[in-house]
Formats: sequence, structure tokens, C-alpha cells
Amino acid sequence: MILAQLKRKENIAEYLLYMWQIEDLIRAYNLDIELIDKNLISKYNVDDAQRQEIKDWYESLIKMMELENKKQNGHLQINKNIIIRLADLHNELLKSPKFPEYGAEFYKTLPYIVELRAKSGENKVGELETCFNALYGILMLKLQGKELTEDTTKAIGQISKFLATLSIFYHKNEVRPIFDDDVNNI
Repeated sequence: MILAQLKRKENIAEYLLYMWQIEDLIRAYNLDIELIDKNLISKYNVDDAQRQEIKDWYESLIKMMELENKKQNGHLQINKNIIIRLADLHNELLKSPKFPEYGAEFYKTLPYIVELRAKSGENKVGELETCFNALYGILMLKLQGKELTEDTTKAIGQISKFLATLSIFYHKNEVRPIFDDDVNNI
């Protein structure tokens, strides 16, 4: 929870990937707060009040997963909402003549997105979710110690760069709306 709060403030893309990882971690412990407490929460070097706050956070996520029927797979609505907000911002950035560098970064990434969709048959999700799915998949492969091809490494590098750019704009927009008339706000 502490790390999640920090990531949310600093980098929304990292936050979302972290939250997906937390969802999978909760599933790995069969949504059992006692197992999570014993194997994870108890290992944190924090005081009792913070430990309870972390436990409460995990318990709230477990309840959401149960209520939203995400016990086996899928993402919580709170995490889907972030993708929706990012997609809205993404579309606004692409439409705006004020941010040509963003459009350029996206169009460098688009061939990789198209290729990923063709390989996975993943045409039902948006472009951003395709990017996040790719990064999360690579994270899982790395955790398993699997090697990546040079082409995959290149694609993931560009996707990461694009999502980092989007995250920067997201943060700027959270601090001060970037679509104001004053271009110098950025």
C-alpha cells in the first residue's frame, strides 16, 4: 500500500502494473488475508499502525475482487478506471496540436501495438491496454527467468518509452490541467 501510494503519485503506468501484480499476488494466496499477513505484511519494517493500515488495504482489495468476481482473473474496476482515464488523456493529447511530441511517440509505438494485437488476437482491448498487457507479460517472463528476443526487447523499449511519456503528461495534468489556453503551463 505504501509503495502503491508512492507509485500512483510518481508514475501512473508503474502504479497500474504494480496493482495488476498485487491482484495476482492476492490470487496466489487464494484471497486469504491470513496467508497474506503471514507471508507478506508481517515482513514489512513498519510500526503496528502502518501494518494494520496495509492489512486493511489488502482486505479491501480482497473484498473488491470478491464483489467484482475477479477471484480467478481480470482486473478490478478501480484499475480499469485508470486505463479509461489514461485513454481519455491519450485521445486528447493526440487531438491537440499543442503536443506533437506525444503524437510522434505514439506513432513510433503503433506498429508494435498492431503486431502484438495480430499475434495475440487481442483486438477487443484498446491500444493502451495492449501496451500494458505487453509490459505485464514481459514482467512475468522475467520473473520466470525467460530470455527475450532482440525484437521483443526493442518493442518493449518503445512501448515503455511511450507509456512513460503518457505518465508524464498524466502527472502534469493532475498537478495543473494541460489543456488550458496557456501553452506555457507545461
